[in-house]
Amino acid sequence: MKTAGVFNGVLGPVMRGPSSSHTAGSYHIGKLARDILGVHPLSAKIYFDVNGSYGKVYREQGSDRGFILGLLGLSLLDDKFNDAYGAAKRVSCEVEFSTGAFAEAVHPNWVKLFLSGEDDHKTAVTAASTGGGSVVVTEIDDFSVNIAGDLWASVVRCEEASPVAESLAPYGTVEIKSCPGANLVVLQGADKPPDEAVSALREKGLFPRVVAPVFFPVKGEPPFRSAEELESFASEKKLTLGEAALEYECALLGMSRLDAMDEMRRRYSLMKSSCERVLLGGAVPSTQLLTPVADKIWSAGKADKLPFFGPGSKAAVRAMAVMHANSGMEVVCAAPTGGAAGTLPGVILTLQEELNLSEDETLMLLWAAASVGLILDTRATFAAEAAGCQVEIGAGGAMASAACVAAAGGTVRQALDAAAISFQNTMGSVCDPVQGIVEIPCHTRNAAAASAAFTNADIVIGGYENPIPLDETIDAVYATGKMIPPELRCTSLGGLSLCPSALAMKRRR
Repeated sequence: MKTAGVFNGVLGPVMRGPSSSHTAGSYHIGKLARDILGVHPLSAKIYFDVNGSYGKVYREQGSDRGFILGLLGLSLLDDKFNDAYGAAKRVSCEVEFSTGAFAEAVHPNWVKLFLSGEDDHKTAVTAASTGGGSVVVTEIDDFSVNIAGDLWASVVRCEEASPVAESLAPYGTVEIKSCPGANLVVLQGADKPPDEAVSALREKGLFPRVVAPVFFPVKGEPPFRSAEELESFASEKKLTLGEAALEYECALLGMSRLDAMDEMRRRYSLMKSSCERVLLGGAVPSTQLLTPVADKIWSAGKADKLPFFGPGSKAAVRAMAVMHANSGMEVVCAAPTGGAAGTLPGVILTLQEELNLSEDETLMLLWAAASVGLILDTRATFAAEAAGCQVEIGAGGAMASAACVAAAGGTVRQALDAAAISFQNTMGSVCDPVQGIVEIPCHTRNAAAASAAFTNADIVIGGYENPIPLDETIDAVYATGKMIPPELRCTSLGGLSLCPSALAMKRRR
């Protein structure tokens, strides 16, 4: 079972829009692949399966630019993102993207990279972007591996594996992968291997490659893995939902409570700034299909020109503002994904204003929301490519519903029930981005999910008894998602994507 993390996947990564799977995940794979090559890449040939999600939308969703920045060792937040091809050319790196039919492509976001670099070093890397920015490297050359970017990794190709494995064993978990005539020793651990250990291998004529994590290194075990365990954990320790998630993250990452709160504060500040920049700062993001209108709606509401401009509507407009920024490939915080980046910020910012919450009180609501994301990520996935929009915007709505209950002083059980009914009401939601762009219907779906979070909280606090608990609901969501045909899972081959009006839309850039 996967070990989920708040900062590593539920409220993160901090990324450049529009898609955590296709932009942030691509960047993470590129960055890991650069370290696996071990030198500056001079040539990269990158292949996607023509029938997968990558193969359909990698240009529209900035996957190509994400891969390039990762391969160049640049930050995904770097302004060079918009000129990624030019940046590669300036450092003599030729990058080529192709699609084809690959029987081994077992995930919609499967990718194979053939890299060559300085001193004639070459490698082939097979990987997948698995949702919410999470990734896994499954092959290095002909060797099967499992590198997820949440630990330090070292890889050494050699003829005699035992002496290499013994020298690295004190620094983590070592595996030996074998192919005819060669071995690959793979070390993974929470800490970077000592420089002297790496240098000793080089002195023996080997070429150890140290692969830095792209996430916070996992140093401990999670205190719960299900909603049932979460409720018991909170009850035994007399914790609120937010406090339970905070303790989870500190245990997982070996992080102090103060540091964890500071990191959450950084992410909250980013959510707030990405919203306010559009609503209050007059910024007009460079979207591809939609004309940004959140500021116009906001102004009409503030001028009493809208008939129903209450908390639900305010959260909806704020959610749209964040999605405008996301579509403009600006920096946002995935919550839990890029395509769902607006829902939770819209609700949290509205709760802060309506209830006059302090910053720390607001941060605890983000922790409360994150607890629901932890359960989904542990039991299922955040990838719409694998399970439809119900695990992206549906997840954002469920997390926001739990936050609303927590803000109202509801119990842990009530918060989890609000999340459950939110999922139940988005069960089977397909992912059908028009023209492969994260705008239509993504912006209005974020808005609707944000508004519905308040209703879900009212229903549960008012007395509705949810008969199907969150764990079972999430299992049903995932099972349903796997039944959704590929045409309705982020390939733009069905749903609204095929409407004549959608196909006829002119692009703004």
